[in-house]
Amino acid sequence: MGWGCLLLFGSEHLMVDIEHLCSARVGGLPMTTETSAILIVDDDEDILMAAKLLLQRHYHQVDTCADPAQILKLMSDTDYAAILLDMNFAPGESSGDQGFHWLGEILNKDPDAVVVLITAHGGVDVAVKAMKIGATDFISKPWQNEKVVATLSASVKLSQTRSEARQLKQTNSALVEVAGQPRQPMLGQSKAMQAVLTMIQRAAPTDANVLLLGENGTGKELAARALHKLSNRRDQVFMAVDLGAVTESLFESELFGHLKGAFTGATTDRVGRLQASNGGTLFLDEVGNLPLHLQAKLLSVLEQRQVSPVGSTKPVDIDIRVVASTNLPKEQLTNEDRFRQDLLFRLNTVEIVLPPLRERQSDIPVIAEHYADLYFRKYNKKPKAFSQGAMQAITNYHWPGNVRALRHAVERAVILSENRDFLASDFQLEGEYAPAVKHQETDKPGNHEPNLEGGDAELNLEKLEKRAIQQSLQRNRYNISYTAKDLGLSRAALYRRMEKHGL
Repeated sequence: MGWGCLLLFGSEHLMVDIEHLCSARVGGLPMTTETSAILIVDDDEDILMAAKLLLQRHYHQVDTCADPAQILKLMSDTDYAAILLDMNFAPGESSGDQGFHWLGEILNKDPDAVVVLITAHGGVDVAVKAMKIGATDFISKPWQNEKVVATLSASVKLSQTRSEARQLKQTNSALVEVAGQPRQPMLGQSKAMQAVLTMIQRAAPTDANVLLLGENGTGKELAARALHKLSNRRDQVFMAVDLGAVTESLFESELFGHLKGAFTGATTDRVGRLQASNGGTLFLDEVGNLPLHLQAKLLSVLEQRQVSPVGSTKPVDIDIRVVASTNLPKEQLTNEDRFRQDLLFRLNTVEIVLPPLRERQSDIPVIAEHYADLYFRKYNKKPKAFSQGAMQAITNYHWPGNVRALRHAVERAVILSENRDFLASDFQLEGEYAPAVKHQETDKPGNHEPNLEGGDAELNLEKLEKRAIQQSLQRNRYNISYTAKDLGLSRAALYRRMEKHGL
């Protein structure tokens, strides 16, 4: 249903002043032209001509038709926004049955059609009955030109609003579908991976909260998206929140929302992530990084299923399915000084552990070949195979960064390799995650500054930065949040430097 209008006029009690209709103004209303199409249907040619003269000054296209049986065909050919429908057409007819008939036919064809009735017989009772069936408004005969134009204008605006709402709904559905799709597949046929997929398939159809455990790069977000995709909420939003990247000062505003004026800088109302994910799945990534006092606030919201935006005293009900993840080892997660146990019990109704890549080495060839094909296409490179030595090398490597590190290594090899096939050297495995450099024997206890006096000291800043990141990653067991804090960087800055150095 587009922006236009369908009008059906009867001839009963109609007085038309042609000269008045031809004036530049109607009842003081300025002459404007809507980019809409209007259809007038009536069995009286004089009525059709008069109505067209009235309405063509306000609408871009005005069509006329003397046979109501042509309405549906005309609607198929042109989008009309509103329908002005007379209740009687045949001479002497006053029951309004014809109007009810065509009202039903129009709504059967387009349930969103905006229908305005013209009534003469039956008065308000007939109009009320028609509006209960689905009509939008009515005009009583004999009408005033100003009333017709004003009512029609309001009806066209209603049609436009419905059309925009329908388009927004369709757009939102498309965005939800795209957002809910896994960014990359969960690959692997190993027993460890099959156990994970089985757990996902069993837990997904329920509304049980799920806690995903595993090292960085093991695919926790992919698992969360798979849970959403297989759930009953698949048609609703999947909202991912990286709690490791949310500062304490903005935690409540980001998750719960705020009202205008709630604090300095709050110039407009803002819907929080929890309320925005209402009806869908909320993925709380790196939940283990939350300080204890913020864990208490999150627990309160999850228990009450209500959220109060900052600056508001009125709670808002929420209906969400929570999937959380953390790279914290289980012994730290069960430490009351590190993580609230009541929040843990709320989150881990179902607990799924994502295995590190070193524990499912049989999956490495499949994953490597998948990403090689992906980056061949991305960088428009000629496909090449993995040599036996290369495949053996990457399969036996321990991959501290798991799938993420393997993906980056394959991408780099696709870009830089000049050999016919991939060789083990193309993946730079020996130096990529080098062991921590021991201090020289001449270092004094507590002195961790590099010895710059000797001529062999490494002074290349790029290499020093890479080495520092490697050492910190190893010292912190590849926990990104702890490594970033150790190096005095934000998580985003650390990720950029890791990408820069191919880590």
